[in-house]
Amino acid sequence: MEDLIRETSIQTPAIHFCAGTGIMSIKGRAIPDDPELFWSDVVTWFDKYMEHPSGETLFRIDLDYFNIASSKRILFLLYKLNEMSDKGLSAKVEWFYRESDDDMFEVGQDYAFMVKVPFEFKEYSDQDILMAI
Repeated sequence: MEDLIRETSIQTPAIHFCAGTGIMSIKGRAIPDDPELFWSDVVTWFDKYMEHPSGETLFRIDLDYFNIASSKRILFLLYKLNEMSDKGLSAKVEWFYRESDDDMFEVGQDYAFMVKVPFEFKEYSDQDILMAI
């Protein structure tokens, strides 16, 4: 199965889903003009991945902002992780957020409450970003 790679844009996040490692990454801003068009490939790819998943699946989510339409698609993907967990497969979410972004931290907590898979919250500062450049 080929990896799913979508580069970031002003309105859409970078998507890097690797079937071989089981590491799924969503990073950036998710406010696509046509959410159905943008997210349909992502959901379809993940449905195929679920047929023969890696031993462990790790979702890394690092979003600056997302709209309600994207929120629904992200939650849908997280529910799919529940399905994997129900089958005895390992699934985990790493939720990244800026230390100054209480809203994004709270959204992550809301998602963690709605799904059964473990969440790990990873806070970072603007200084961390500057050092990585």
